[in-house]
Amino acid sequence: MSDVIIVFNAGSSSLKFTVFQIEKKTTIKKLIKGRLEYDIDTFHFFASDQNDQLIEHATYPLSQKKPLEHLFSWLAEHEQGRHNIVGVGHRIVHGGPNFLAPVQVTPEVLVQLEALTPFAPLHQPQTLAPVHAITDYRPDLIQIACFDTAFHRTMPDIARLLPLPRRYADKGVCRYGFHGLSYDFLTQRLCQIDPALANGKTVLAHLGNGASLCALKEGKSLETTMGFSALDGLMMGSRCGMIDPGALLYMIKEEKADWNTVVNTLYHQSGLLGVSGVSSDMRVLREHMTTEPDTVLRGHIQQALSLSAYRIVEEIGALAAIMEGLDGLVFTAGIGEHDALLRQDVCLALGWLGLKLDREANMRHASIISCPDSAIRVRVEPTHEELVICQNVIPFVQDRL
Repeated sequence: MSDVIIVFNAGSSSLKFTVFQIEKKTTIKKLIKGRLEYDIDTFHFFASDQNDQLIEHATYPLSQKKPLEHLFSWLAEHEQGRHNIVGVGHRIVHGGPNFLAPVQVTPEVLVQLEALTPFAPLHQPQTLAPVHAITDYRPDLIQIACFDTAFHRTMPDIARLLPLPRRYADKGVCRYGFHGLSYDFLTQRLCQIDPALANGKTVLAHLGNGASLCALKEGKSLETTMGFSALDGLMMGSRCGMIDPGALLYMIKEEKADWNTVVNTLYHQSGLLGVSGVSSDMRVLREHMTTEPDTVLRGHIQQALSLSAYRIVEEIGALAAIMEGLDGLVFTAGIGEHDALLRQDVCLALGWLGLKLDREANMRHASIISCPDSAIRVRVEPTHEELVICQNVIPFVQDRL
């Protein structure tokens, strides 16, 4: 019987999971990857093997089965009981000021994590939901919470401070940063393939439906574009990113917007979706740019694409100033890895810094997309947050391996 660790990454309407086999207490091998997607009264179960080939797809009524219980039952049946689950790892969005490293979930810790919900009211409950479900269903399992905010613990105090009355800082209202698990993986990866960038002055660009940048200096986070919340910084799929607080005051005063309206506007109606009026998905916008007959709508789509690149360039400039230079730029996540046109727009705009883009390498999504004589090396690397979580679980379950 082999030992496995299950890693969960919860979203608003789905729960991704990865099953890793642990060999000789340190070697990690992906066995199964899948997700649970929720509708109003049903859930869909997907599972793929280590080669990403679909091996299961089924739909069940929520009235008959609980999603996580089904997952554990399916694992036992599909793998014929060949695997011993030694631990579970979770991506938790917010660790607040006190959780700066992975921690084993206890009733006391769970209470503290729930208390952080006001800091991330849309995300924290989602990432804690599977923790609660497993606590009820399999209380024997060791559960480890891994935090998206922890990687940025190395940011200087001045970078964390918000220009608000001191009473807010006393309550933990400060800049935290997110996507830390992704940045942790990229830092490890750079140490392996490009130590000069890992230890130099590098901007890591996690560009997906949620997006942020991290200033990595000497292997540590010096600054990041997300701050107190995952709304800050770059323009995203449906999130606004950095915005003048006066615009919020306008919504409240002139439109009589309540909390729910403001949240819905900033989180779900803004960003690429809001500016284009079409979609929050970059792939859909690219397609519409070639098929949309309405010139006005096509103009709105182009503005959304241009604003996205503009904000990335703007923030890279700010991070380069904080680091006092720029040696490298690394694109990752769905858009960063696969949208060559966005990468091109960003890199060409940084030409004044000595960045020279290899357009052919960029269009085929090569690992290095800058020219050999470029002053800034530009890389494209996939991220792997789940692997980082699994790595963090292993020390807690050594005696079970």
